[in-house]
Amino acid sequence: MRRGRRVKTKTTSRLSSVQNALRILKSFSTYQPVQKVSELAVELGLAKSTVSRLVATLVSEGFLIKDDDSRGYRLGLSVLTLGGIVTNNLEIYKEAAPVLNKLVNNTGETAHLAILDGIDTIYIHKEECHHPVRILTHIGRKNPSYCTSTGKVLLAFNDDYLVEEIIKQGLRSFTSNTITDPILLKSELDQVRKQNYALSTEELTEGTKSIAAPIRDHRGKVVCAVNIVGPIQRMNDYHIPEMAKRVIEAGNEASKRLGYDERYFKKLRF
Repeated sequence: MRRGRRVKTKTTSRLSSVQNALRILKSFSTYQPVQKVSELAVELGLAKSTVSRLVATLVSEGFLIKDDDSRGYRLGLSVLTLGGIVTNNLEIYKEAAPVLNKLVNNTGETAHLAILDGIDTIYIHKEECHHPVRILTHIGRKNPSYCTSTGKVLLAFNDDYLVEEIIKQGLRSFTSNTITDPILLKSELDQVRKQNYALSTEELTEGTKSIAAPIRDHRGKVVCAVNIVGPIQRMNDYHIPEMAKRVIEAGNEASKRLGYDERYFKKLRF
């Protein structure tokens, strides 16, 4: 056997199959809920026969189901089951869920919990409002952090290198209100730190406004953000101060539930 030549064993082959199966599952999104074998093969750079074999295995285990109308595949109930287990065991979720319900009742708008996923923000829980006109949002959907209220909060109280990485990748414009100037973005995040809440007005989606506040853990670290989202007609400038106050209160209450003691950290500063 030549030196330096990598021998492909059954173990490495099995690990590769597991990795590719996970890549298939992660390729599904809100925008691509149904995918065909040929599409997955092109997107993932795999042989069609390999994808077909892995898809068949995922179907047999309930992670994918056949979509008869499109002849493609969509995520199955096994994924939902695992997601439910993770959600129910997240301390943030368990402690903050009642706070969201209260926030919806106090403001009348839909409330979310969000965390950072890489450089994006992602909703992990949602409490729907009772208005007939609602803003369409999705749990598990990634959004750019620099043009969302929850994302701004999570960036403002995070390491500077994360902001620099986002700027390096480019600040894409989604609406005429999207902040695409790095200097303006940094100034905005400075303001978020001072006022302890973030505002996003039609920066990602036209016609919507959101307000977010930080949630801290027992170490004082911002680990999550809480927000409300609604149409600009209801969330007008007149109502913003009161709504911001309610969101900050929700963030503070959730923080206390996670063990954060503001008095203790104030003493440490002096």
